[in-house]
Amino acid sequence: MSRLTELLRQARKADKQLGDDLEKEFAALMKRRTFGLVFEQHQPEAVELPGRAVRRGDKVRVLPPRGEVKPGDQRLWRVEQIERVDGGRVAHLLELDAEDPETRVVITGDLVVVAEFNDRIYPGLVETGRVERGGDKPFHTVINAENFHALEMLTYTHRGKVDAIYIDPPYNTGAKDWKYNNNYVEGDDDYRHSKWLAFMERRLWVARELLNPEDSVLIVTIDEKEYLRLGLLLEQTFPEARIQMVSSLINPAGAGRAAEFSRTDEYIFFVRIGAAVILPQQRVEEAMPVIWDTLRRSDFASRRGTAKGGVSQFYPIYVDEETHRVRSIGEPIPHGQDRRECPQIPGCVAVFPIRPDGTEMNWGLTPGPARERLSKGYLRVGRAKPSEPQPFVISYLTAGIISDIEAGKAEVVRRAADGSVVARYVTGRVVMPTTQWNVPSHDAQRGGTAILRAHLPGRRFPFPKSLHAVEDSLAHVLRDNSDAIVLDFFSGSGTTAHAVMRLNKQDGGRRQCISVTNNEVSAEEQRGLRKKGLRPGDDDWESQGICDYITKPRITAAITGHTPEGTPIKGDYKFTDEFPMSEGFEENAAFFTLTYEAPLSVRHNRAFERIAPMLWLRAGSQGRIITDLGENGWDVADTYGVLENLDQAGDFVARVAEEESVKTAFIVTDDDSAFQMVCRDLPSAVLPVRLYESYLQNFMLRGGR
Repeated sequence: MSRLTELLRQARKADKQLGDDLEKEFAALMKRRTFGLVFEQHQPEAVELPGRAVRRGDKVRVLPPRGEVKPGDQRLWRVEQIERVDGGRVAHLLELDAEDPETRVVITGDLVVVAEFNDRIYPGLVETGRVERGGDKPFHTVINAENFHALEMLTYTHRGKVDAIYIDPPYNTGAKDWKYNNNYVEGDDDYRHSKWLAFMERRLWVARELLNPEDSVLIVTIDEKEYLRLGLLLEQTFPEARIQMVSSLINPAGAGRAAEFSRTDEYIFFVRIGAAVILPQQRVEEAMPVIWDTLRRSDFASRRGTAKGGVSQFYPIYVDEETHRVRSIGEPIPHGQDRRECPQIPGCVAVFPIRPDGTEMNWGLTPGPARERLSKGYLRVGRAKPSEPQPFVISYLTAGIISDIEAGKAEVVRRAADGSVVARYVTGRVVMPTTQWNVPSHDAQRGGTAILRAHLPGRRFPFPKSLHAVEDSLAHVLRDNSDAIVLDFFSGSGTTAHAVMRLNKQDGGRRQCISVTNNEVSAEEQRGLRKKGLRPGDDDWESQGICDYITKPRITAAITGHTPEGTPIKGDYKFTDEFPMSEGFEENAAFFTLTYEAPLSVRHNRAFERIAPMLWLRAGSQGRIITDLGENGWDVADTYGVLENLDQAGDFVARVAEEESVKTAFIVTDDDSAFQMVCRDLPSAVLPVRLYESYLQNFMLRGGR
């Protein structure tokens, strides 16, 4: 260490800037982890924001000319000034991170704003549509956004409130399945794994803040490309959690790979926080008949004449020789009496409990209970064995099975010709799920691609998850929580929201799902669109993106039961809770796009319309959104209220007190004493939140992370 310090001193003496730079890099290296999962942080990560208006002070890139398919200039520029020229907006740019920075003048339409992940953002939301079939149930929400920034936004609305996160992140196959810094990561990238880890770590750290620390679960799916590194990353990010990995069969035929094993499964990490547990499951055993036991006792110690055998369980059961039904049950025969001396009934065979070797045993019941079972259909004649000492097998239902029938755990389907019941189990057994899943409904083709194709005919999406696999994963941790909040920030085709709706239908739950996805267009489709002269942000480009083309239409179709073309969805849901897909669900969903606001506009209440959906999210995503405070300067909706005009505080407080469902009151004021005055008058069950201090402080602190 002293040798390095001396070398740094000498370098600084020769070239002060070089010495300072070396010391900075040396300090960064000293902070690195020396054990566990060590990887390059790849700072900074950045994302382009097409459609975001260019402002002075923004970081931007210059877009390639329309019709050009090659990547454009990747340099970053800062907008120093914007002026109007001939009715258009022109930006004066200064190159960033260059020793001899250039300057340029470019029309704003040829620029795209870039946000780096260490920049402060002040998010808002614009509603782009909704579906309402669920009455007063909370809304599922879909947010079109870069997921890191959406997670940052959710720290204001859902910090510590999320009960389960389910994510299916990029598997890092090297096949252009994800981007880092706006570039697809390919298989020959030496830093592919390191970039993936940096990408995931940033998002998991924010996700950690959203999970309920008392009781919540993070579920992550992955394949063999990154499961080892992901496991270590989860252990480092959630050191207090209990983590298990499940292997799940998703493609029984196997994904063929030259000179390698065909992949049939994937892995699911369950990260349990606080008191979270894995719940037992009802194992469905389709058409599993109840088991009939033989009435003859089997243990040799219970044979006739022994103390254990007793004197009341050796008696004749009279079986009709033609119908093979029990006609009567006789009385016990004393030990010393020959069984052939028992009373006879014409047309019947007197059946005693005799082993094939001739040993006289005992029946498992005394005559009274045997007659009662016979009358109820719980005792019957089995196979005929005319060559054996006991010419007919006599069978009965044990007390445990009879209790199951009476409790409804097993149902009587019908009565046989002899009057005995034909019964089967309808619920199966309660068991703990295992770490090896081989479930037919988890087949990605049948449960994923086929279901998506039914909802969105003619639209393609690569490798959608099986709806039932996601449903089962969530059921293992949320079956007992009917009001759970679920988050998926890699939502893709919207399978998680669909699965949450199915869980709600099964038990009448009010769970809600927040789905976050960007509006990315695949690499192949991008090339074709660019050839047509289109760019990200153009309507014709955005209409082909994941969110607008797949996620929102799929969730809409699932709720309404109709395809985007308006035709009823063909087919039925199978396995658990079977019903026609065309019935849809009694659920609500709202769709939003993330916006980027100027903090000054927020502070001066000029961005309320775009901040308003965040207040609604924070208050529970239920009922209408307050978007206009009207002439009185206040409004109260289903679960929250907003007060801007403090002169109307009395009326506002009175209205809040009338609405028992209101739990949050947002007060717009810079005056702390005025805020405290309103707080004192509010009902004790209502949480007061000060605007815009709480909002601005949240994102100002996050910018300094």
